[in-house]
Amino acid sequence: MQRFAHAVLRRRWWVVGFWIVAMLAGGVAAARVPDRLSADFSVPGQEGSDTQAGLARAYGIDGGAASVPVLTAPDGRRLERAEVAGVAAAIRALPGRQVLDYGSTGDQRFLTDDGRSTFLLVFAPPAQGPSLAPTVTAAALPRGLDATVISYQQLVAGDADPDEGAGVLAETLIGAAGALIVLLFVFASFLAFVPLLIAAVSILSTFLAVLVLTTVTEVSGVVQFLIALIGLGVAIDYSLLVVSRWREERARGGSGDDAVVTAMVTAGRAVLASGITVAVSLVALVAVNVPLVRSMGLGGLLIPLISTLVVLTLLPALLSLAGPRVDWPRLRKEKHASAAWLAWTRGVIRYRWIAAGSAVAALTIAIVPLSGLQIGSSGSGSLASSGAAHDTLASLRAGGVGNGVLTPVTLLVAPGGDAQALADAAGSVDGVRMAIRLEPAASGATAVVVVPDHETVDNTSVAVVTAVREVTGDLPGYAGVTGPGAQVIDFQRAVYDKLPYVIALIALVVFVLLVRAFRSLLLPLKAVVLNLASVAAAFGIATWFWQDGNGSQAVFGIAGTGAMTFWLPVLIFAFLFGLSMDYEVFILDRMREEYERTGSTAYAVEHGLGRTGRLVTSAALILFFAFAALGSAPQTDIKILATALGVGILLDATVVRALLVPAMVSLLGTYNWWLPAGIARILRVEPSPLKPDVELPATARRLVRPQNAH
Repeated sequence: MQRFAHAVLRRRWWVVGFWIVAMLAGGVAAARVPDRLSADFSVPGQEGSDTQAGLARAYGIDGGAASVPVLTAPDGRRLERAEVAGVAAAIRALPGRQVLDYGSTGDQRFLTDDGRSTFLLVFAPPAQGPSLAPTVTAAALPRGLDATVISYQQLVAGDADPDEGAGVLAETLIGAAGALIVLLFVFASFLAFVPLLIAAVSILSTFLAVLVLTTVTEVSGVVQFLIALIGLGVAIDYSLLVVSRWREERARGGSGDDAVVTAMVTAGRAVLASGITVAVSLVALVAVNVPLVRSMGLGGLLIPLISTLVVLTLLPALLSLAGPRVDWPRLRKEKHASAAWLAWTRGVIRYRWIAAGSAVAALTIAIVPLSGLQIGSSGSGSLASSGAAHDTLASLRAGGVGNGVLTPVTLLVAPGGDAQALADAAGSVDGVRMAIRLEPAASGATAVVVVPDHETVDNTSVAVVTAVREVTGDLPGYAGVTGPGAQVIDFQRAVYDKLPYVIALIALVVFVLLVRAFRSLLLPLKAVVLNLASVAAAFGIATWFWQDGNGSQAVFGIAGTGAMTFWLPVLIFAFLFGLSMDYEVFILDRMREEYERTGSTAYAVEHGLGRTGRLVTSAALILFFAFAALGSAPQTDIKILATALGVGILLDATVVRALLVPAMVSLLGTYNWWLPAGIARILRVEPSPLKPDVELPATARRLVRPQNAH
């Protein structure tokens, strides 16, 4: 790192010029990226996705995204079959539509118990096409009918307009404003603007990289939010650590480039380790054979890599060029550790058993709701308790029609197969309201639409999909089942069945990296275990708040979702594991540095946290503001992502890093720093033998002064 820092400083103007060009090009790219993003929810190699592809070839429709027009006659009369047939005919006139209805079939199961209302199942091409509402209204109103078009997607979204909300740029500016407040408190000088400049360069450069990425692969639309707001927090956090250490070295008498090099050797090394750790946690997403998850991993992977590169090149170049002039009026000094954090850490060390027990109890309480986590999609119950869609669905339920009409199961029958036999078998399954065939496609294939009594959106409600597969799978012509419930099963098999092994692999790789960084066995082991506990606690809180609805209605006006959308847990885990590990690396790296100078664990804990506590807390607040801005997006899934990450970061920075980490390091004593010679040789680092811990008197601990790292 020292050689690298000197190389950067020798070429400082070239470095600045390169990043200016990247930032300007990134500004152009940022305007083009949103139009090149996509949302591919397929799971290649799984039955649901393969069947959907066959259905699209045969009929040109999406078998899982049904629109459900609901027609209701005036009080006192039943619907007539002919008037329903007229509405269905108007819909069939739209390009690519396939319709199942009471008018064309005469099937009474399309009607509510009183005969006043009926539902139609309309399947459209995957690209959707024009809205059904104008066509249905024009066809229905002349007959005195009331018509409302509902769908699963509409009910989950509620009345929120996806085009409304602050937008990515406005949300980023909101997050940046919150970050600036924290930075002004930390630095109390114009130095507060330097991390924001670094963040701007990092974000725009990442957009440029993503624009290039979209030319070779599909990238999810969620990535633009991740780049703007997680990128903002990560870049500022990394800059905060390096700039604070540079300021500290200058306060101790370091001058010119010496202070920059020392900051790079110490804080820069921690930033590099943190960036690699975040990147490793996101590599797992890239390895998943699910386009949506993989594209999020690829886009997310660029965030820590580019942020780390900008911080380790542009930031030292700017600090070297600007020097102390940028640190004006310098109302806050950095020569000594924070008195408040020193006092806090001494208290934690003194009452370490109580501190550790309290933190473990808090984490346990937060983790408990995780046992009820459901994977799938949000249920229709997450709709606000008012509006036309809600009232229409409620009227169907009151009329004996369940909400399963929103999530039909579509069974594909190959040419030559007995479609009626498969329909009869599927219709005999408990929990199925009806199974009815579409007209055969030109290829000879036939689709059978199975309507369950209840919506199939998570891993507790897809048993009916599995049952349909089981009773029809051995019949001649069976080509597969698709639909929302099948998609849940596909994701379960493709992602979550393998997730424990992925987590174990990530933990192992991170452990090895941290053993090299800290030259210790216990510190990395503790870091990985606590990180997993911290992530589990964040999931528990998100489950309790969003899935179970304990507060989501009061805060966001959204009822309990009933399940976590299948891509959310893997994305939350990958980012939260990496971002939380950042703070662990920042704190433990400084503790290791202080221990190597003094040989005292107590001093290392006290002054390691005394020097980094304020920075870690400030960094967590900055990320929290970024996630709070992300939470203003209208989509429920983005709100869940933002709140889970925001709460997880705050929980990690307070309960785990400020309480449990110092307590455990204090309890483990000299064993924290032990690395046997054999393992050290394998990892190509210096060994760290066990040796007696130095007990410094309290007065001596206050007198020890660090020397320049190089």
